[in-house]
Amino acid sequence: MDAEHMGADLAKVLLTEQEIQARLGELGQEIWADYHDKNVLLVGVLKGAVVVMADLMRALPGSAEMDWMAVSSYGSGTKSSGVVRILKDLDTDITDRHVLIVEDIIDSGLTLSWIRTNLLSRSPASVEICTLLRKPEAAKVEIDVRYVGFDIPTEFVVGYGLDFAEAYRNLRVVGVLAPHMYT
Repeated sequence: MDAEHMGADLAKVLLTEQEIQARLGELGQEIWADYHDKNVLLVGVLKGAVVVMADLMRALPGSAEMDWMAVSSYGSGTKSSGVVRILKDLDTDITDRHVLIVEDIIDSGLTLSWIRTNLLSRSPASVEICTLLRKPEAAKVEIDVRYVGFDIPTEFVVGYGLDFAEAYRNLRVVGVLAPHMYT
């Protein structure tokens, strides 16, 4: 779905498809430089990271395995509740594996902090984080993020896997959702 089909749903486009693809290409090169000789497992956080994970994996110069977790902390609202539920756990044993969590966005950091702690309890060789978007001003906990696509303002964004009540995930850009859509 293109931004011009959004009508008044978007207040503005924050990142174009071209900007996103260029940055994911750069991240793919950085990640590969760090992990090309390691048995890395990319762990995508469903559902938002599906688009990011697909394009990031295609940006890697070599092969990497992937697995998925699904957690919930938002419901259908616009702010994280801070209460995390595992909806789907990993299928892969991560003992002694290098794990790279792939996220679409880091907002408060509460959910990701919980996921990282949960994965560290499973005896991996390492756990690092890659996110397409990060909202530094919204952080409620400090999280060391190794790979960041873009730092963005604290606005409610949709597109490129990010949703509002399961809508807008297929938007090719990242846009700020117009306030009248969720107030």
